[in-house]
Amino acid sequence: MFMNRRAISIRNRWSRVGLALALAAGVASCSSVSRETTGSVDRNAKPIAQMSSSELERVALKLGQAYSKKPSDKATALRYAAVLQMNGSSDQALAVMRKSAIDHPKDRDVLAAYGKALAADGQFEPALQAVRRAQTPEYPDWRLLSAEAAILDQLGQRKEARSLYRRALELKPNEASVLSNLGMSYVLDGDLKSAETHMREAAAAPGADSRVRQNLALVVGLQGRFQEAEALAQQELSADQAQANVAYLRQMLAQQNAWNDLKKEDKERSNTN
Repeated sequence: MFMNRRAISIRNRWSRVGLALALAAGVASCSSVSRETTGSVDRNAKPIAQMSSSELERVALKLGQAYSKKPSDKATALRYAAVLQMNGSSDQALAVMRKSAIDHPKDRDVLAAYGKALAADGQFEPALQAVRRAQTPEYPDWRLLSAEAAILDQLGQRKEARSLYRRALELKPNEASVLSNLGMSYVLDGDLKSAETHMREAAAAPGADSRVRQNLALVVGLQGRFQEAEALAQQELSADQAQANVAYLRQMLAQQNAWNDLKKEDKERSNTN
């Protein structure tokens, strides 16, 4: 089993190489952007999570131009921040959403996206406050419950987080993003068997996207089943990216095993002295 810090380290490296983790998925209300028009929603456009780096850059440029002309426009700000986040520009995404939260202080979509941007920047307590402000107890939103749970997971509050994930699943049964987030909760605890169970449910659920299936590949790889992990990853990534991810996992597992061996030897020497 990995220590929490080791699991987080591997998870972050895996994400940088090519796998986008699904933690807090579903917080922002806009999941697709038209590549033809900067300010309009196109139901048939490719989802942001499925865009290549070059596509994300083109869309970010167009949305940036639209945002500069009308920064107070809620829809443009939400889509622009979502694209920036996927493109790795978390600081810029946070700046966009911070201004939008000032412009729309009571808007649930804006507060939720602001919370997501704060969480991505590591500001978990403010993120939690923003997401809770966006929630309405009489009409709870499953997306916000899942987002709040993901933030609580990052704060180490596993029991509270999993309770919220299950409440979210009561409102939205078999929702892939929530099941995946629940699986990642167990990854953070080092319980990879439970994590895999939930990840497989998530990957089989209707609407499961690339991030969910990539998370399954990560969990399988963390258990040392490298060939299976690489096969799963190649369904979503290029062969080179999948191989790079698995090579890194092999290296990290080897380091973890070497560290455990050293600790065992130290303990044995102490007992003989």
